[in-house]
Amino acid sequence: MRSSSTLTAPAAAPTAPRRESLPLVLLLVLGLLSAIAPLATDLYLPSFVQIAGDLDTSSVAVQLTLTAFLAGLTVGQLVFGPVSDRWGRRGPLLVGSAVFLLASIATVLAPTIGVLIAARAVQGLAGAAGTVIARAIISDLAAGPPAARAFSLMMIVGGVAPVVAPVLGGALTDVIGWRGLLAIVMVLAAVMLVAVLLVVKESFSTSRRSELRATRDQAAGLGALLRSRAYLGHTITFGFAFAAMMAYISASPFLYQEMMGFGSLGYGLAFGVNALALMIVSGVSASLTSTVPVARLLRLGLAGASIAVALGLALSLSGAPVITMTVPIFLAVASMGLIFGNATALALGAVPGSTGLASALLGALQFGLAAVVSPLVGLGDGTSALPMALVMAVCVTVALAGQAIARRARATTTPMP
Repeated sequence: MRSSSTLTAPAAAPTAPRRESLPLVLLLVLGLLSAIAPLATDLYLPSFVQIAGDLDTSSVAVQLTLTAFLAGLTVGQLVFGPVSDRWGRRGPLLVGSAVFLLASIATVLAPTIGVLIAARAVQGLAGAAGTVIARAIISDLAAGPPAARAFSLMMIVGGVAPVVAPVLGGALTDVIGWRGLLAIVMVLAAVMLVAVLLVVKESFSTSRRSELRATRDQAAGLGALLRSRAYLGHTITFGFAFAAMMAYISASPFLYQEMMGFGSLGYGLAFGVNALALMIVSGVSASLTSTVPVARLLRLGLAGASIAVALGLALSLSGAPVITMTVPIFLAVASMGLIFGNATALALGAVPGSTGLASALLGALQFGLAAVVSPLVGLGDGTSALPMALVMAVCVTVALAGQAIARRARATTTPMP
């Protein structure tokens, strides 16, 4: 048995020439495609009260605009991933980007909460194209350490969104209103469509698509993914590590503002420091992939996250002052910079023949788990950090189990440098 530092050898020739590095402009565009979902999620959150007043509706109905978007995002990945394996990357990406723009216009002009909810659902469904296909394009064009480096660099670009969006939304809500905030998303959607038209080329060859259509259907492709221990293990690792971070993000307003007594500015700074740490470590990870095995970087990240969540759980159970939680949270979030890009590269690299479908399942697990863990951290009613600490600890434990599965994968692959 070989370790999880291996990738499945392709059954056929690569779909496009593999590169040692991808053009910076392409990475920036792919980063924008990945960032549009968190931007569309976080930017308008501070305006929920304003939306309820303007549209004469309840807070529960306004919350459904977020639920609808996340549901669309989850389902959309399961649609666009397989479609991109059959019909190529660029066409479905252009369709998704165009529909996302139209749905964004509808959110700005929505006259009722019902129209807003429906528009947000379509927006999430279409926005999933960028999220899932961006990962597939990287896997088409790069493998091994170059792919891990590209995923980590793309994360840096995408990581700006959760840092900027909540602060920007809070600052602009009273200035431009909720429609103005959604108009910012609309403008970014237009930029995204133009960028795809100008920069993104087809990365999945016609001959490879024809071969897939002739030799296997989507059910067979799904079966191949589920039989790959390397893919399953790394996907579980990625999904549950992301869920651990989402537990922190969901609890952060209560943790910093209600329990620690930070104001809006203090909350933004605390949140921003942790997000900046994630971006910096992602950059370090990208630079190290040329000299350090990708799987080793992933294991280092998991070790750091494990120590951090264990410390956070111990502090919560001991009744230590809640301010002490800032240290394990910082360490846990920073460790994710060694996990996300490397786990993604290893997962998609394990199944090079179906990267669209593989990316779709990875993304669906990512956002599906995020939707599950977010309400769990609120069980403490905003007065205890223990629910967050427990959820993070459980998620990181399952992520470690995913690594154990991947490491037991049979040695039918070539070693990853």
